[in-house]
Amino acid sequence: MFIPFGEGAPLRHQSFSRMEDVRSFLMQRPTHSCFYSTAYWKRPFEAKMADKEWLGADLIFDLDGDHLPGVSDRDFPGMLSLIQEQAWTLWSEFLEPEFGFREEHLHVTFSGHRGFHLHYRDPTLVHLDSDARRELVAHIRGEGVDVAGRFGMYHDTESRGWSRRVREGVATTVATLQGITTGETTKDDITRLHDGVQRRRAHEGRTSGPHSVAAIRKLAETLSDPRRAERLLEGNFNVLKDGPKILFADLVATDASIVLGAAGETDEVVTIDTRRQIRWPTSLHGKCGMRVSTLPLSRLNPALPGAYDALTEAVVFGKNVDRRMEMTVDDTVFGLHGRNIEASTGDVVEVSEAEEVFLSLKGWARKVV
Repeated sequence: MFIPFGEGAPLRHQSFSRMEDVRSFLMQRPTHSCFYSTAYWKRPFEAKMADKEWLGADLIFDLDGDHLPGVSDRDFPGMLSLIQEQAWTLWSEFLEPEFGFREEHLHVTFSGHRGFHLHYRDPTLVHLDSDARRELVAHIRGEGVDVAGRFGMYHDTESRGWSRRVREGVATTVATLQGITTGETTKDDITRLHDGVQRRRAHEGRTSGPHSVAAIRKLAETLSDPRRAERLLEGNFNVLKDGPKILFADLVATDASIVLGAAGETDEVVTIDTRRQIRWPTSLHGKCGMRVSTLPLSRLNPALPGAYDALTEAVVFGKNVDRRMEMTVDDTVFGLHGRNIEASTGDVVEVSEAEEVFLSLKGWARKVV
C-alpha cells in the first residue's frame, strides 16, 4: 500500500515480483508512506480480498511509545528510550522464554517514529488465526495467568517471564495500594486498576470474589499497616485472606507499572490482524522523516554497548545546524544526531536540516525566513 502526498486515496493491491520494479514504481510516483502486507497470498495482485487466497501471516508485535500511560512524545528521546527497553523486555522476558520463540525467525525494525516492531516469521505459526493471536496478547497482559500460583516462586531470583514479573511486581503493587491511602495514587489510577481486574476476570470467566473499587480500597487500608505490608514484601502472602489474596494477585497482573514495565504495550489490533499492512523497511516515515530501519536483536537491548540509537542511525537528512525554526507547541524535548533541545511555543531554535524536517512533519514548529 502506498499513501500519496496530499489528499489522494491510498494505492492498494499492488504486487511486484522484483525489487527493481518497486524502485521503478517509487521513482515514478513518490509517496508519503510505503507499507507492505504481513500476510502471504497466493494471488496478491487481485483487487478483491476474497480473491487473493490467504496463506498465512507473520506475527507482529507493535510497541508504540505514545501508548504508555503518562508518556508523551513531546519528550521524544525519553519516549524512544523507554519503548526500546520495553521492546527488548517483551522478547527476553516473554516471547523467547515463555513461548519458545527463536531468534532465527525474528525480524526487528524501528518503526521510523515512536516505537519498534517485532516480526516473527516462523513457518509453523503463520497459519494462526486472530483468536490464537489474541491469546498470545492476553498472556502477555496476564489474562489467564495463575499469578497467585506463582507466589510460591517469589524467592526464585532466576525466574523469568510471568514468574519474574510477579516477583518484581509485588513491591510495585504494594506501593500503588499504599498510595491510595496517602493520596499519591489518583482516582484515574484506581479506575485503571479496577478496569484491568474486570478484564482479567472476564477473560477467565470468574464471577465471584472481591473485585470492586471498594474492595481495592479496603485492601489498600489493610496494607496501610506497615508490618503487614512488610510481611507481604518478604513473601508471606498468607498475611492476606483468600479473597484479598486473589484480588492482590489480580492487581499484580493488572498494574500498568508491571504490565508495561516488564512486557511493553503491544498493540493488540496489530498482533491479531492477519492481513496487516506495516511500514516498509528503508522507507521514510511520513510523520517525522526518519527511516524505518532493520536492526539485529542484540542491538535492541539498550543495556549493552552499541545499542541501537534511532535518533542518530535512522536520520537521513543533514546534520549541519544552519536553519531557524519557531516553536508552535509547548514543553518539547527533541534533537537528532546526539543533540538535545528543550523548547516551547515562541522559542526560536537553531536546527539542522534533519531537525527541520522532523519539526515540520510533526507540526511542532514553522520555518523562520
